[in-house]
Order: sequence, then structure tokens, then C-alpha cells
Amino acid sequence: MILFLRGLFLVVLASMLAVTTWASLQCPLFGVPRAVATHPWFIATLFDTYWAFMAFFLWVCFKQAAISARLAWFVSIMLLGNIAIAAYCLRELFSVSRTEPLSTVVTRQRESFDVLGSLLAIAGVGVIVWATLA
Repeated sequence: MILFLRGLFLVVLASMLAVTTWASLQCPLFGVPRAVATHPWFIATLFDTYWAFMAFFLWVCFKQAAISARLAWFVSIMLLGNIAIAAYCLRELFSVSRTEPLSTVVTRQRESFDVLGSLLAIAGVGVIVWATLA
């Protein structure tokens, strides 16, 4: 199962990086036409997506004991979405042997400062600032 999940989240990460790169080369991040941005299904999809991000973040809060790590991952997840989620899952999945039970990945808590979450939070803020200025 660990091997399958590693592969799955590598595909998620690669595809999200590819599609967001492609989209950013097509039009600016905040260049969504008003007709799209105000469409009821666009709004419903955003609510659905961000509530799912919050649900995932609750698991991150369980796993990360340090407030600084929780804050960094919150910013990362809210700004980078599934890119940050896939990175978090990959970090957790590669921190165990492929023969360990999945419960180890799901329940093991981290006590220390989280460099990856902080770097992704900085990247997320950078993307938003860059998109705002573009």
C-alpha cells in the first residue's frame, strides 16, 4: 500500500505542477473572466475544494505538534492546494519503509519545526504576490 500511495501522490504532484504551469502560461492567475468567477458552479467548486483542504489540514494538525509547523502547512495548503497536499503525503510516505503498515504514516506525530511546510508557504506567498503584480 505504501508503494501504491507513493506512486499516486507522485502522479498528483507531477500533474498539478504540469497543469498549473500550463495554465499560468495561458493566462494570469487572477485573469479569470467575471462570468466564470461568478458562476454558481465555480463558487460551489471553490467551497468544496477549500473545505476539503480544511479537512486535510485537520489531519496535519494532528500530525504536527509545533504551532509553527501547523501555521506553515495551513498557508501552504490554502495557497498551493493539492501541490502542498501531495508534497506532505509524499514526505510522510517516504519517511517510512515500504514494508511498514500504513497506520504508521497516518498516526505518527512530528514534534519539530517543519522546513518543507515553511518553504512551501513561502513559495505560495511568492506565487500570489507574483500573480498580483503580473
